[in-house]
Amino acid sequence: MALDGLFLSTVKDEIESIALNSRIDKIYEPSKEEIILVLRFKGGKAKLLLSASANSPRVHFTEMSPENPKSPPMFCMLMRKYLSTAKLIGVRQQGLDRILFLDFETVNELGDLTTITVVCEIMGRHSNIILVDSNSKIIDSIKRISEDMSSVRIVLPGVKYELPPAQQKLNPFTTDRDTMLSAFKNGKNTDFAKAILNVYEGVSPILARELAHRATGGLDLMKNEVSDYRFRCLFDLIDSVKEDILSGKVTFCTVLDNGKPRDFTLTDITQYGKLLSKKTYSAPSALLDEFYLERDRIERMKQRSADLLKLLANTTDRINRKLQAQSFELEQSENRETYKICGDLINSYQYMIKKGETSITVPNYYDENSADITIKLDPALSPAKNAQKYYSDYRKAKVAGKKLTELIEKEKAELLYLDSVFDALTRTTGESELLEIREELSEQGYLKNYRNKNKMLKPLPPITYESTDGFKILCGRNNKQNDKLTLKTAKNYDMWLHTQKIAGSHVIIVSDGKEISDTAIEQAAMIAAFNSNARESAQVPVDYCLARYVKKPVGAKPGMVIFTDYHTCFVTPDADKVNALIKE
Repeated sequence: MALDGLFLSTVKDEIESIALNSRIDKIYEPSKEEIILVLRFKGGKAKLLLSASANSPRVHFTEMSPENPKSPPMFCMLMRKYLSTAKLIGVRQQGLDRILFLDFETVNELGDLTTITVVCEIMGRHSNIILVDSNSKIIDSIKRISEDMSSVRIVLPGVKYELPPAQQKLNPFTTDRDTMLSAFKNGKNTDFAKAILNVYEGVSPILARELAHRATGGLDLMKNEVSDYRFRCLFDLIDSVKEDILSGKVTFCTVLDNGKPRDFTLTDITQYGKLLSKKTYSAPSALLDEFYLERDRIERMKQRSADLLKLLANTTDRINRKLQAQSFELEQSENRETYKICGDLINSYQYMIKKGETSITVPNYYDENSADITIKLDPALSPAKNAQKYYSDYRKAKVAGKKLTELIEKEKAELLYLDSVFDALTRTTGESELLEIREELSEQGYLKNYRNKNKMLKPLPPITYESTDGFKILCGRNNKQNDKLTLKTAKNYDMWLHTQKIAGSHVIIVSDGKEISDTAIEQAAMIAAFNSNARESAQVPVDYCLARYVKKPVGAKPGMVIFTDYHTCFVTPDADKVNALIKE
């Protein structure tokens, strides 16, 4: 799933064709490892995303508009200082390394023209975004690397920028066939796809497998089993990829596993046959933008909500431990009838009890089929007081059973509530949604001494969809919004939907005085399933009823309701179908 040097070269070409000589209009840092440069040029604007995330490092144009923090981070402020209104004059790549250099012409503090370079290093967990001046000195980087962190290369302000250590691999576009064949012949005997990966610069694992698959006709061969004819097929394939890049006829392809993007490269992917589906794009940025969209959203919100996730995890763990202890106590209390039987039998057979006895075995007349029962006695107590002790234990167990049942129901309800908060948290898309969840947890007593430092951020409205036959569908973003949507916004004859016994959003179909169609109900049910804990599942049960039948119990937590007169349908969430219904 790596963005390799070959793919990066097509991104470089795309940036040059669209944004060369453009000027920086705005700079944002939506998360601690991402920068967005808004480039303004004749005819429009484009957002260039630079990511140094270990999970998804990359550079490409994006259509996303992630919510930015209220106060810009220090690195963002530094970039604004040096690059505001700067002009993009060059885009360079070091061979087929995964390093892209963006050269910007700007005016320094003395009023002289100078060049500032943004270096984007796309190298997994070692990825970085580095600001370099015209003398190749590092101004700063999004990740500082000190001597304690690396003995290979230091990345700190004031240090001269040096390229990462080069890999001893061949550029498939500039190396002659004899040299490439010799490199293969002299290499270790390993799987052919791995041999391609070891020899060529700028090739990802999926592209290496694809080249091996096509060159060998789908055979699983070791390198030493590959004939010269197969090597010529490989070199022809490399030439074909090169020609596609030069002519601008690249097929950017993603393979999908059950609708989820799994991997990508810059040529048609045939190695999986019919096991996986495919999707093609006309531009590299379009592919990357869609491929990383959901993953980036989750990662970005994980960073911003780490404290809440920890709070929910700890609270849930504590409640589960209490539930386990209470369930054990309840199980023990269910034996309380035995205490009453023992008391009754002691009273009936007290004439048989001798002073100082520690137990007595008597017939159990409560059960004709049972053998005699042995009852423990306190030798310091009289028979009557021994009986009273068993009656006292019976009454305690009876009260405890009632209280424990109530407590267990309460703890289970709290777990359901926390699960709903966690579900809403995993689906947040911005700071304002996160703020609503923080306020909700504060109101419910989970967050102590919480103060809203972002009062300027206004809550987002419910997500608005429209069915294919014209019905407006509203979906709550969190528990507080669910309550407002269901209990205040919805009218009596609107339709209410929610996943059955699964945490998720409340969904409302606005009837607007019309009879709600089966199509609208089916599509709203899919929206409810998609906006729930079951978004990755199939055949998700969704309950639906008229909003008039939904009530909120007194004292219930946010998002908790009861409903009657409902029906249930089963749907399988589909991201593409749901997103197509979103109404901007």
